[in-house]
Amino acid sequence: MFGNITDVPGIKVGQVTNESALTGCTVILCEDGAVGGVDVRGAAPGTRETDLLRPGTLVDRVHGVLLAGGSAYGLDAASGVMKYLEEQGIGFDVGVARVPIVPAAILFDLAIGDPKVRPDLNMGYEAAGLAISGPVEEGNVGAGTGATVGKFFGPGYAMKSGLGTASKRLDSGVTIGAIVAVNAFGDVYDPETNQMIAGALNPMTGMLVKTIDVMASSFEIGNNFAGVNTTIAVIATDAKLTKEEVNKVAQMAQNGLARTIKPVHTMFDGDTVFALSTGTKEGSVNIIGTMAAEVLAIAVKRAVVKAQGVAGLKSYQDIQ
Repeated sequence: MFGNITDVPGIKVGQVTNESALTGCTVILCEDGAVGGVDVRGAAPGTRETDLLRPGTLVDRVHGVLLAGGSAYGLDAASGVMKYLEEQGIGFDVGVARVPIVPAAILFDLAIGDPKVRPDLNMGYEAAGLAISGPVEEGNVGAGTGATVGKFFGPGYAMKSGLGTASKRLDSGVTIGAIVAVNAFGDVYDPETNQMIAGALNPMTGMLVKTIDVMASSFEIGNNFAGVNTTIAVIATDAKLTKEEVNKVAQMAQNGLARTIKPVHTMFDGDTVFALSTGTKEGSVNIIGTMAAEVLAIAVKRAVVKAQGVAGLKSYQDIQ
């Protein structure tokens, strides 16, 4: 096992990073199709094809998920993933064509790099073509290239975050993996020690300060942060799940964000978690959902620990 989401059979990951513009995208491919679900908790999401993932809708299998920077502009990269899959003959058969189903979610990174450079069709196409089932690079890569956390005092006093991934194989043989780009308004905490490891920096001292403590003494928060955050993630498992069950797993996995990001799911965040079921192994939705939250929490920590400081922003590695 590589310790990442590609440990789940049927899952590949491809990433493209623009280091100068500080943006990028991450593509999670499931070319044989996967039962898909989603849970959106943040109040400022930027998404595509999420309605068809809900129970009671016709299409129950997806062929890839896109996570990207670039704010709403970055959703264009999903068209590149579709183009790549169409060339491979992969998609939902509608008789006259096969239509690849590629849900997507974006985060806001325009303030840290070049706001005129965003993930587009070409970047999505390239990332899909690079997808492999091996090790996944973490930190300042893909959708996490321009990710930051701890925005209470503004982007200049935030810290650099990135992309992280993790996996766990249960005694039953079922594997659960997670990949996440962490771009939260709130701070990030170690899920094992509950110690803050990255977040808002005090403008006066440059030291970490807990956003929840500052909020407790504030009467109001302006709308300057609206739409500029978002943590986006994908959970995958080789257990056989129904569409209802995979949506429940996505919902339960959000607990992993609640354990590691404080505050989370605010009006300023667009937190979105996708879930994919690729296999035929028997598994309890209660166990898989519980473990998905654990694995996602680990992936969030890795997104912070693996990140490197850029554009004048400190990272976890800089303050140790």
